[in-house]
Amino acid sequence: MCRFLAYQGRPVFLEDLVCAPCHSLVHQSLHAEETKTGTNGDGFGVGWYGARRQPGQYREVRPAWSDENLRSLCSQVESGLFFAHVRAATGTATTRANCHPFVHDRWMFMHNGQIGGYDRVRRGLEGLIHDDLYGNRLGTTDSEAIFLAALSDGLTEDPVSAVARTLARIRSRMLAAGIKEALRFTAALTDGETLHAFRWASDGRPATLYLRRSDDATLVVSEPLDRAQDGWQSIGTACAVTVRRGRAAEVRCLDEAIGSLAA
Repeated sequence: MCRFLAYQGRPVFLEDLVCAPCHSLVHQSLHAEETKTGTNGDGFGVGWYGARRQPGQYREVRPAWSDENLRSLCSQVESGLFFAHVRAATGTATTRANCHPFVHDRWMFMHNGQIGGYDRVRRGLEGLIHDDLYGNRLGTTDSEAIFLAALSDGLTEDPVSAVARTLARIRSRMLAAGIKEALRFTAALTDGETLHAFRWASDGRPATLYLRRSDDATLVVSEPLDRAQDGWQSIGTACAVTVRRGRAAEVRCLDEAIGSLAA
């Protein structure tokens, strides 16, 4: 499974979270603790918002722990909203186009999980992507397909509902194909202003995800960056959390919406 980090708050240098902590994302790329495999060496990526409307992006196929360019970039880039992701591939190629985060216009998305039996439903799932968005399908991962399908299903109007509809459509196709493997979806999504985090799995066993909020910052991480720090809260196993600056986090249950739509 992959590991990721999402930050929203006062501008900080990326290195403060991606590289510096004792259990930083770079450290997790080689020594993850809350996953079956400790190594996430099939590429990495960072995406950040700066002066322009669309986010900047840097993705590479080398392991995060061995890329000196990543450390240099993180020491120079300062942002108030950024994503970082280290990848453990689940059957698709290790290419730059398959590394997270994925970007479309102002939107940015990253995912930890998989569609069980993906090869058996892949062709049908790509049919969920509208023609005017299909040209943005640059890689081969199920993660990118989910993102583009959700964009096709109203993500820009109501992100949480669109993601729930997309997951329900995917689950329906899996059930029709007789796939018994789970659909697992732990993810982060943003338009550069609002941060959404999702933790759901069809078998009730999604990957870990934690939230920590302070007066001026929100962190969403696969694993706490420093367990000596207070405030890490595990996000519920079927929850979508929406965080807007200066407002209380909104929590929505995904099980009921996905289950009723996929039935």
